[in-house]
Amino acid sequence: MASPRHWRELRALVTGATGFIGAHLTSRLINLGADVHAVSRRPDNRAGPTWHVADLAEAAATAELIRSTAPDVVFHLASAVTGARDPKLVRPVLDANLTAAVNLLTAAVDSPGIRLVLAGSVEETRGAEATPPSPYAAAKSAATGYARMYHRLWDVAVTVLRVAMVYGPAQPDTAKLIPYATLSLLRGQDPELSSGTRLVDWVYVDDVVDAFLAAADTDKAAGQVLDIGSGAQVSIRDTVELLARIVGGGGQPRFGAISDRPLDHAQVADPRPAAAVLGWRPTTSLEEGLRRTVAWYAGTMSP
Repeated sequence: MASPRHWRELRALVTGATGFIGAHLTSRLINLGADVHAVSRRPDNRAGPTWHVADLAEAAATAELIRSTAPDVVFHLASAVTGARDPKLVRPVLDANLTAAVNLLTAAVDSPGIRLVLAGSVEETRGAEATPPSPYAAAKSAATGYARMYHRLWDVAVTVLRVAMVYGPAQPDTAKLIPYATLSLLRGQDPELSSGTRLVDWVYVDDVVDAFLAAADTDKAAGQVLDIGSGAQVSIRDTVELLARIVGGGGQPRFGAISDRPLDHAQVADPRPAAAVLGWRPTTSLEEGLRRTVAWYAGTMSP
């Protein structure tokens, strides 16, 4: 990973800086001494980075953002993350996950020397015959295709990191599995879950931040699409049962209380290319990561 001295010489733009990974990445960049600029669709006054307001689904606003901030590197984490299977979500998810990425890639064509690191998803389709399981997966798959094209046709230095299922402290959407189950168990309640048979590749948020920093720091990453995950599959049942053992108390998971989602499939990352290109490997075990996560949520609860 780059030294703090190196980052003090760089200006970084983080989209999605109020989100889960984005907030952790922004905090790390500030600690490294980078000149950090962050963008959101609504004004944000929290201390740390220089904030900008822009809708990345608008091409002119995106081009002006890149022109005015003149970043050395853009970390694109702004996204509409949802696994819902609802046709009404197709267009807004497309705008948030595909149109925004294309607008940034287009702006980068006119900004020689800029580096882009895009957050992809392990949910993306693999192979010509694969069917996207959700509007989110379809949009992310398309964004990766456009990133490859912009690199090959117009030499945009873009890297896509296909991130597996991220977990850790301070996840803002408490309806997601880990914060929902953690908070329920800490309150002595029974989390209501699906069958729990789905296999998931979990990766701790600090390890993901390490990967984004590494991708921005090596020329070898340009044009690459890399999986960021553990390479191991753990069922949701086993994950939540481990959480329950860590929390202790009276809450018990209720598997089968809600239906499994259609087209859900086992997901697993292949971290070997990331190790070869970035020198990156996850270092936080699932049990250690869950212990840190439980400790953080327990510390935020009222006595």
